[in-house]
Amino acid sequence: MAAHPFTVGFDLDMTLIDSRPGIKAAYLELTARTGIPIDAELAITRLGPPLEQELAHWVPAERVDEVADLYRALYPRHAIAPSLAMPGAREAVAAVRRLGGRAIVVTAKHEPNAKLHLSHLGIEADAVIGWLWAEAKAEALREHGASVYVGDHTGDVRGARTAGAHSVAVSTGPCEADELRAAGADVVLPDLTAFPEWLERYAEGPEAVAGSVAPEDRAATDLA
Repeated sequence: MAAHPFTVGFDLDMTLIDSRPGIKAAYLELTARTGIPIDAELAITRLGPPLEQELAHWVPAERVDEVADLYRALYPRHAIAPSLAMPGAREAVAAVRRLGGRAIVVTAKHEPNAKLHLSHLGIEADAVIGWLWAEAKAEALREHGASVYVGDHTGDVRGARTAGAHSVAVSTGPCEADELRAAGADVVLPDLTAFPEWLERYAEGPEAVAGSVAPEDRAATDLA
């Protein structure tokens, strides 16, 4: 296998971007078009898993694929503009590049829509790989030689661990810090604003990382 430069993978929703306003707008439009009563406020509190898993709460099984296709078709018009970059997102990607590394995005989202988000927000990734959730994210992480994966969900932690990558979790999504730690995250940060400092320590080697404690983990000593 060809050698890869230093590579960091990032999740998208609630890690790099706050897509809740856009996703809510897309669900409201979906309800308006189909008459299916989807609680958009509830749906945006559990982002992370594939769309079909959320739709299964609201749509008969035989219609999930049909409704998912419609949602994805509505998404570019309704969900891209309202969504925002998470605090520190651009700086986190820049920190990887400053160290001579590559930043990739590995997400469960429909890949074309993921690319639209990044383009709209001016976040440049070296690669964007969509349609992968939890352990399946390891496929892309291994392919691109990612040694670190950053995400907000326990599914992201599982993906990192399956790939043998260092799991950095941010508690900006639906999972609490304690839940992320219990899932096996190597470090939990409050958000991406803390990531550049952590990455610089990580780049110095395991001893530098183990010798300091992330802001969200002041009471913990289990950094690896």
